[in-house]
Amino acid sequence: MASMTAFAERIAQHLQELGISPSYGDERGLPLCEEPPEVVLIGLDIFGRARHLEPAAARQWSAMRDAAKAAGVELLLVSAFRSVDYQRAIFDRKLSQGTAVDEILRVNAAPGYSEHHSGRAVDIATRGCPPLTEAFETTEAFAWLTRNAGTFGFEMSFPRGNPNGIAYEPWHWAFRERGGR
Repeated sequence: MASMTAFAERIAQHLQELGISPSYGDERGLPLCEEPPEVVLIGLDIFGRARHLEPAAARQWSAMRDAAKAAGVELLLVSAFRSVDYQRAIFDRKLSQGTAVDEILRVNAAPGYSEHHSGRAVDIATRGCPPLTEAFETTEAFAWLTRNAGTFGFEMSFPRGNPNGIAYEPWHWAFRERGGR
């Protein structure tokens, strides 16, 4: 419990420094997402960077990617585990480029609230479609995920009109453990 208190205090400090309401999580219906005690390598992303997930999510990601491949569908990794500090760096970079905090919060959860911190979320792309765009919903990869991701315990986190104030992200899928093989 002490570690969660320290984590919550650390996140409160980030929110204050960024000018984000301390009630952000409650207002958006987003829980704090602590970093996992262990992450394992799941391969390289489309940019050649090593990516990690917590062990159960890593096993299911691998099984899901392999099942898609067997069905002739390629799932490419764009992002996976991100630390709170990495998320904060995203905010700092966008702020330095003149993007307003409210605009950043439409596409990025505040530090401490991103599912990527949990090591249980992946951003997925496929060949022939620019990554991290709504166009992903028109791909066979998205259709396959819609039909099959639940079998592996994954679900799309931010559908159209979600109550969290996050833009529609057809590429963002989180491991929730329902299903699973």
